[in-house]
Amino acid sequence: MPGFPDLNGSRSGGNAPARPRIALVLPGGGARAAYQVGVLRAIAGWCPPGRPLPFQILCGTSAGAINAAVLGSRADDLHRAAADLDAVWGGFHVDQVFRAGPIAMLRSGLHLLFALLSGGWLLPMPNGLLDNAPLRALLARSIDFPRLRAALATGTPDSLAVVATSLGGGDSVTFVESSRPFEPWSRAGRRGVAVTLDLEHLMASAAIPLLFTPVGIPGGHFGDGAMRQTQPLAPAIHLGADRILVIGVRQPQESQANAGQQPNMAEMFGFMLDTLFTEGLQSDLERLTRDNALLAQLRPGPVPFGMRHIEALLVLPRRDPGELALAHAAAMPATLRALLRILGARGQRGGRLLSFLLFESSFTRELIRQGEEDAAARRAEISAFLGLDCASGQEQRAEAEQRREADDVGHGRQDHAPGERRVDPQPLEHQRDQYTRN
Repeated sequence: MPGFPDLNGSRSGGNAPARPRIALVLPGGGARAAYQVGVLRAIAGWCPPGRPLPFQILCGTSAGAINAAVLGSRADDLHRAAADLDAVWGGFHVDQVFRAGPIAMLRSGLHLLFALLSGGWLLPMPNGLLDNAPLRALLARSIDFPRLRAALATGTPDSLAVVATSLGGGDSVTFVESSRPFEPWSRAGRRGVAVTLDLEHLMASAAIPLLFTPVGIPGGHFGDGAMRQTQPLAPAIHLGADRILVIGVRQPQESQANAGQQPNMAEMFGFMLDTLFTEGLQSDLERLTRDNALLAQLRPGPVPFGMRHIEALLVLPRRDPGELALAHAAAMPATLRALLRILGARGQRGGRLLSFLLFESSFTRELIRQGEEDAAARRAEISAFLGLDCASGQEQRAEAEQRREADDVGHGRQDHAPGERRVDPQPLEHQRDQYTRN
């Protein structure tokens, strides 16, 4: 957040860089992360083919870390990166993430049952209820790590950060691979370390507690990065971001079904995942807004503690993913539906939990479509924030016609130089001020 010393040299001599460093932050969210793909598809659609990523920094947690790694491995072509993400998420089935067949589910259930009945004497308690070996195989096929390292070496992007939770140390650990010098950080409950990223870091970041087994990495065992991530924007800021685009997966005010009833296990589990993946983000954005407002009130002169103004733009679903999941519940394998019924996920009471676990194409494609629509509704805002010159073909033709008409006027009065591109009279700074005040 502003208030972090400028450790990584994002500014020199107090002067702003010629081009702002833009970070993309992708929080976790299980199946809901398909929404991020829709937003990215929309952004890619505004740009000409072959355009590289507009982000210098990629930061991801859990499913968001997987999306970030795929983007980084295809960073030279935003269109291809978005298309590849769409191909995976749009064709998803639960059995590509974890084994949900009758035999696998029966084995998991019996293991848990015998462990409980024997007090751990016959079998130890399982480290995870579900076997996510299929996800490991999918990521091994989908992410080209040598190509990712080559992209980082060329600076497109220059940094990738993957967040996991140390189950031994109890802190949030950001694993960073970067071609840009940065100083590893250590703060209360969180730290950043330089590594060469591989499949294990992604599996650790996405190891949802209780569901998936923790992953061993040199330095200990690690689980889902959202567990202890109280400041999701911090890695991007430590890596020198000036602007941060955040693609969240939760509607600001999701409906609370059966608010007057005592919550059952499915509702509590869904609430736990919802809190795990979203609450830190909202509080971090509030802190950023408050600190930016404080900086705006300072008198000219040295800024205390190396604080600096950092812009953020948040894109969130306009529709409740939990309600959307209910319409696609029948797509889930029968064995998993049975498990969810045992937990109490019936009807409206199961929507929230279902939305995190419904890795089925009917649901993920709907989220992708929603992400595209939500981004399209904010196209001017997002494009200006990213500094994109990605007008549509129709807009480009209209601008060309305007320029021809201005040139035909010849000696007539002109409010801009011949051939100069007209721009929105509302400056970007005004749009940022509106965000800060909100």
